[in-house]
Amino acid sequence: MRLGLSLGYQTAWSTPADHLALAQEADRLGYSVVWAAEAYGSDSPSMLAWIAGQTERIDVGSAVMQIPARTPAATAMTATTIDALSGGRFRLGLGVSGPQVSEGWHGVRFAKPLARTREYVDIVKLAVGRKEVAYAGDHYTLPLPDGPGKALRLGFRPPREHIPIYLAAVGPKNLELAGEIADGWLAVFYAPEFAEDQLAAVRAGRARAGKELAGFDVVPSVPVVVGDDLAACAELVRWYAALYVGGMGSRQQNFYNQLATRMGYGDAAREVQDLYLAKQQRDAAAAVPLEFIDRTSLLGPKERIAERMREYAAAGVTTLSVTLFVADRESGVQTLRTCAEALDLAGVGE
Repeated sequence: MRLGLSLGYQTAWSTPADHLALAQEADRLGYSVVWAAEAYGSDSPSMLAWIAGQTERIDVGSAVMQIPARTPAATAMTATTIDALSGGRFRLGLGVSGPQVSEGWHGVRFAKPLARTREYVDIVKLAVGRKEVAYAGDHYTLPLPDGPGKALRLGFRPPREHIPIYLAAVGPKNLELAGEIADGWLAVFYAPEFAEDQLAAVRAGRARAGKELAGFDVVPSVPVVVGDDLAACAELVRWYAALYVGGMGSRQQNFYNQLATRMGYGDAAREVQDLYLAKQQRDAAAAVPLEFIDRTSLLGPKERIAERMREYAAAGVTTLSVTLFVADRESGVQTLRTCAEALDLAGVGE
């Protein structure tokens, strides 16, 4: 198992300089990849290109680039450009986002996300491989018929003809799709105790493509808080869990709430959502079970984190990407070092 760093996106309490410093420390410590995210604020490829130019060995990955935000060809251009700038260190994570962002921010209908994702990845692979991009799908047609467009191929030679593609997936059908068409899975709220059903869906997709799970990168983003008091550590993650389980989507369509329900926390998930949507965020955070937070996070002293890392490795994780819940840059740097030491202690690192 390797370590990764999930930076998320820019917020009111972070700066590009903070993210760069953490990425550079992760590079020095031998972390395999640093991921940047986007929602409806900072974009991921700009941040990753900036980081790539100021690091040496660490891969840079989008977690994610939003499918509704760009055409497949634009995504292929961006991916190959960053791959060239970084010397072949780019990983392309893709996701459909959610209905609110897709339709409210990008003006793209959210309907049939799995079929759109399949076609999108097909076209990205054509373009990255410098093949002529001609495609006739239900969602994308290239070139447009009865017009002046012509089938084109990427206009420069990137360092690789294949860039690793990852899908952000939560539901069973999306997990199968990731296993079938992608090189890795970007997971959230991954708990070793509940991972087998998710991995079974990925395996089904791999089997459909004539492949095994070996070589497929399982990459959960896992909150980490170092400290002696488990409950105090969990408090720092509680608001994040409440936001996703309670407020990331509508009452009818919240993928993270559905995931928590499949994990056996249905009653708590409904309570958290009811409170959050009633604008009682503090009560919603308090309603998130400590057990849920603990099972989906790395909490406690280094030795306990090491033990949990063993459990993540045993549960199929190949890249454990830590999300730092810290007060400042210095605490983040120290947490990165503690995680590297914990991996050594766990004895499951590559």
